Amino acid sequence: MTFYRWEGKDLVLSVHVQPRSSQTGIVGVYGDKLKVKIMAAPVDGKANAEVCKLFSKQFGVAKSKIIIENGHTSRDKRICIKSPKKLPDFI
Repeated sequence: MTFYRWEGKDLVLSVHVQPRSSQTGIVGVYGDKLKVKIMAAPVDGKANAEVCKLFSKQFGVAKSKIIIENGHTSRDKRICIKSPKKLPDFI
């Protein structure tokens, strides 16, 4: 199984998030998920906000087009990107 799938024009990613990292960025594939490191702590939704900001830059869409469908309080998340404008090299 791969870490992404298309649902029409939307891209759905399975993501593993590592909070409190020294830097923010996409690490690579971790099992059947995409591993992401972020600097924010998982407090008051700050980590989720930073994940949305990272993916909005990577895919060239507004932060409002990044939707966390599943895993708001978990490290493992399912994220939907509505009509991505560009695709990074890892897709």
